[in-house]
Amino acid sequence: MLDGTLRPKIDPVLNAIARSLAANGTTANTLTTVGLLIGVLAGVAIFFEYYLVGLVLLLISRLCDGLDGAVARINGSSDFGGYIDIVFDFAFYGLIPLAFILANPSANAVAGGVLIFTFYVNGASFLAFAIMAEKQQLKTEKRGKKSFFFTTGLAEATETFAVFSAFCLLPAYFSQIAYVFAAVVLYTAAVRIWQAKNLLN
Repeated sequence: MLDGTLRPKIDPVLNAIARSLAANGTTANTLTTVGLLIGVLAGVAIFFEYYLVGLVLLLISRLCDGLDGAVARINGSSDFGGYIDIVFDFAFYGLIPLAFILANPSANAVAGGVLIFTFYVNGASFLAFAIMAEKQQLKTEKRGKKSFFFTTGLAEATETFAVFSAFCLLPAYFSQIAYVFAAVVLYTAAVRIWQAKNLLN
């Protein structure tokens, strides 16, 4: 939901950094991969309960995630780049709740499992919609130029990062935050299914 509001504010900064990176030979796929690796380090830090370190690494990981698209727009995008971008994003989204589960299973396991389940449902609704939209040659650039049809919703990257940040800042309240966000994610999936009913023939 907030991605569209923030894009006009942060894109000029990302584009300026991306131009410098592209000029030095950095590729979008490199940034995508580095972003995931830093996300894995964030998960390791969270597992060992270094939550503030995890938060800083989360921020760097998501910065890489924003920069890869900006560099791709400069150097030219590729289908493989779009593919690993979405795969690595979903890996990251599952990794962080898993890290909190492993850090404190007795307190976090059920809520974390519920949240990962809702991510699974939402991801399926997102990717299945993209496949059907491609089949029917539907187009959209609501979130900028993407490698596939990118449906918007209440729970997007900005909201997910905000929730992951809240986990790191308030780890004792992981379960409460996770249950609330799980409801938001399921609502997003339900709305997307309703959109599919109305848009897809």
